[in-house]
Amino acid sequence: ETVTKQIKPKTKKSRLIQMLTRKAGMDVATISDKLSWQTHTTRAALSGLRKAGYAVVGDKPGEGKATRYRISATSTKPAGSETINAG
Repeated sequence: ETVTKQIKPKTKKSRLIQMLTRKAGMDVATISDKLSWQTHTTRAALSGLRKAGYAVVGDKPGEGKATRYRISATSTKPAGSETINAG
């Protein structure tokens, strides 16, 4: 008999944090596309992470290229920790 274990899908916030912890980071357009968000929603989420204590930094790679955002190694929160509101 095979037992199927149901895995809870990751939240968009946890997926965003995972994307931003990559060394190269990601630009707003790519994040928006992957999470099915509009660009203003992505920018608001980045701002929310900053307010929650994550060290979100923007790197401008060069003339005409989009700013790439990432969570720096000096972040005040570990990459896997999230605050969940039960209310």
